[in-house]
Amino acid sequence: MPPVPFRPSVRAICVLLPALLAACSERTDDGPVVVSAIGGAPGMADPARSVLDPPARVLLDATAQGLVRFDAAGQIEPGVAERWSVIDNGMSYIFRLRDSEWPDGRTVSAGEVVRLLRRQLGPTSRNPLAPFLTAIDEIVEMTPEVIEIRLKRPRPDLLKLFAQPELAIFRLTAPGGSGPYRIVAQRGPVTRLRPAFDPSRAADNDVAEPPADATIKLIGERAAMAIARFRAELSDGVLGGGFSDWPIVLETRIPPISRRFDPAAGLFGLAITSRDGVLADPANRAAIARSVDRAGFTASISPEWATTTQLLPEQLDSAAPPALAPWTQALGPNDKTPRATIDAWRAANPGDIRVRVALPAGPGATILYGYVGAALQSLGITPERVGPDAPAELRLVDEVAPYDSARWYVARACQPCGGVAQIAIEAARDADSPRLRSQQIAAADAALASDVAFIPIARPLRWSLVSTRLKAWTGNTRAWHPLNHLRGDTN
Repeated sequence: MPPVPFRPSVRAICVLLPALLAACSERTDDGPVVVSAIGGAPGMADPARSVLDPPARVLLDATAQGLVRFDAAGQIEPGVAERWSVIDNGMSYIFRLRDSEWPDGRTVSAGEVVRLLRRQLGPTSRNPLAPFLTAIDEIVEMTPEVIEIRLKRPRPDLLKLFAQPELAIFRLTAPGGSGPYRIVAQRGPVTRLRPAFDPSRAADNDVAEPPADATIKLIGERAAMAIARFRAELSDGVLGGGFSDWPIVLETRIPPISRRFDPAAGLFGLAITSRDGVLADPANRAAIARSVDRAGFTASISPEWATTTQLLPEQLDSAAPPALAPWTQALGPNDKTPRATIDAWRAANPGDIRVRVALPAGPGATILYGYVGAALQSLGITPERVGPDAPAELRLVDEVAPYDSARWYVARACQPCGGVAQIAIEAARDADSPRLRSQQIAAADAALASDVAFIPIARPLRWSLVSTRLKAWTGNTRAWHPLNHLRGDTN
């Protein structure tokens, strides 16, 4: 199967513009900031119940901050908590809450914050961050303005997890949180936001209506619509772009200065989700990993997109440098080729070999399937493309790391993995000292590389489209851009 080229029709994109013009003709340069987030219609969703798509994450972050939050550069800044301290050798975090209000004007209290956080981290929660916060022993109210988070073992990366939108402090009744924005109106994919009243920063007589250009119009829509809207100068920015949609941008006349990339840290590769049949043998998994043309694939998406063959981007908090799998080394004169490896397995296990590859929609994913499918066919394996949630033997993992620990990488790559790696991952989670934790992470990384439990391809590709109005947009490793940090005058 040769790689599948993609050349979307610019005409196909531009036929969308009359509808956009009709919908957005009231926008002026001094009006609301208009931002598209790629995905569905933004709505207040509960992270304890379902995974949030980019528009829902952007809306939650805009209307409900956590104890702390990210600034434009992906660094920690105050949120509901105005300050904090770490005591008892990293075993206790004390947060003092600032004066803040719910949408109905009631004061946010420590008791409410404690109850809402406990719910997000409870045993029935589906919050994706909960598995990485098992070090929390309890969350308690010390005074009406102070809470304490007590740990079973030190976790220096705790604040970066609490800055994620999934741990924002919000209510489902009278939905929303303490800002920095309030929802003014919602209609279909469009949500209108205005700055929230902030009692900790406002003067006693601060009742003035915010200027029009301090308000936000957030639109959740598919990539082609968001790109066309920006190309027609009907929006100021597009957030949440990934590898699968980038080829559409390349077929437009959007100037390079408006195309921005994040130095995103995370995983982009194929998780081996089944160990039956041909994938039961690590030598066969290694044959597939070696056969994927990473350089050809990434170059076909963006010449600047670098490949990788290792799980960890750098050493991080591991006790050793990133492990290199044996298949990354050049073949010796006595080594079997990838095809010979699969042929030897087939000789002992006659029959057709089929492997399903789970990928998202979009032109970039079609290109990826062309390269992965070509690799499988070169080995005599019949590939089949299925949807991202369908049963499959290989599944694309394209995720930005929520915090800077190597444990996230090894745990996320284990879907499943061998017993040695699994034991080390669990031991790293339960380690009672940073030294022991780092040693177990290194052991897990080495075991995953030897086991070929994950096939790294690159790091996540994340892009935005940014107009000159969004002067404060800053690329960062979290690939996260809060709405209150897009313009210098809306922080």
